[in-house]
Amino acid sequence: MGKIILASQSPRRKQLMELAEIPFEIIIADVDETNPPGMPGELVPAFLAKKKADAIQHMVQDATVIAADTIVLLDHHILGKPKDAAHAIEILHQLSGRMHLVVTGVCIRKGDKDITFSTVTEVYFRKLTDEQIQHYVATYKPFDKAGAYAIQEWIGIIGIEKINGDYYNVMGLPIGEVKRHLEEL
Repeated sequence: MGKIILASQSPRRKQLMELAEIPFEIIIADVDETNPPGMPGELVPAFLAKKKADAIQHMVQDATVIAADTIVLLDHHILGKPKDAAHAIEILHQLSGRMHLVVTGVCIRKGDKDITFSTVTEVYFRKLTDEQIQHYVATYKPFDKAGAYAIQEWIGIIGIEKINGDYYNVMGLPIGEVKRHLEEL
């Protein structure tokens, strides 16, 4: 298979790659993560993953590059990473008692071949109390997380009623699909 580069500084993606026993190195490229105006939210993660893979491939041509981007969509509106505690609280209030989508776009590139795909998971939150939301934000500080939460943390345990789809996608990388596509390349 050769050298594999994970183009991500996400500790969750790193952990999932390790759990899947995929040997890899991390290289980060500074990429403008703005998407074209009017692009539907569902297409944004794959677009950004491809952009990240392009940037890394220019730096390391003889490797397989895995790049990913994850977003949270509520009513077709992208809920990004919170700017601060107040914004995290606001986002979690929006998600409370509702279903939202977690979309991860992945680009796996080796030479002139690439496989780009998106995985969508439906996440259903129970109604959260103000106290639960404030406790979570104060204790876990979810400022680096799309949608202001991590499914594997306390809020996921107490707040998520059910999911339809890939749990690991909600963590930030649909690792089973990644592994399968790596084997195809």
